[in-house]
Amino acid sequence: MELRKLVKNHVLGNPIRLGIMLYLLPRGKVLFKELQKVLDVTPGNLDSHLKTLEKAGYVKLTKVFADRPRTAVEITDNGAEETGKYLRMLKELLNQI
Repeated sequence: MELRKLVKNHVLGNPIRLGIMLYLLPRGKVLFKELQKVLDVTPGNLDSHLKTLEKAGYVKLTKVFADRPRTAVEITDNGAEETGKYLRMLKELLNQI
């Protein structure tokens, strides 16, 4: 059953993590500060969610050196694929309502 698969995805089942992935999908790579501002979350909260996504292999975090060190967040191929699958399942379930 699709609903069972949907709710078992503990990584994307969280609204903030899903928001991160939805923001990254069309952009590919963004700075930590940009994500924090767009999602209106604290740095600690965002860091925690990014660690979960990184552990799942959905995003990659790297240091970027400009005027000062910054953290870049990049969606992985696996992350894009899994987010797409999750969104298709969600759409299919919504179409059944």
